Amino acid sequence: MFKNILLATDGSEHALRSTNHAIELARKFAGTIKVIYVVDGQTSKYDVLHHADKFEVEKSRREKIHPVEQVLYCSDVAYSVEVLHGEAGPTIVAFANDGDFDCVVIGSRGLNNLQTFILGSVSHKVAKRANCPVLIIK
Repeated sequence: MFKNILLATDGSEHALRSTNHAIELARKFAGTIKVIYVVDGQTSKYDVLHHADKFEVEKSRREKIHPVEQVLYCSDVAYSVEVLHGEAGPTIVAFANDGDFDCVVIGSRGLNNLQTFILGSVSHKVAKRANCPVLIIK
């Protein structure tokens, strides 16, 4: 049922909890996990301005999701990681809808309270627009 799982992450505490749930789903249904980390324009600008070269930028981005990768590495679940560029919500939705995913697993938080009130949360945008089931982890 949930053989091909998409895990959207940003390396936060909610993302770590989401990782554990994605692993349990993958174990239960003998599935695999595709991890995506979306770099938005603001983060991309910051990375370019504060790092000497593209290798440092890539290293910095991988460090943000290292805790998630560490949990996955220690599990017995097959996974792969991809870094995408764009606005988080629409990019995750497009990737999920273009892929052959049975489920999207995502954390419930990521923006601060004011941004969430004004813009809406990424998880809410994904839940509304993804063509497959979305599991939002608190």
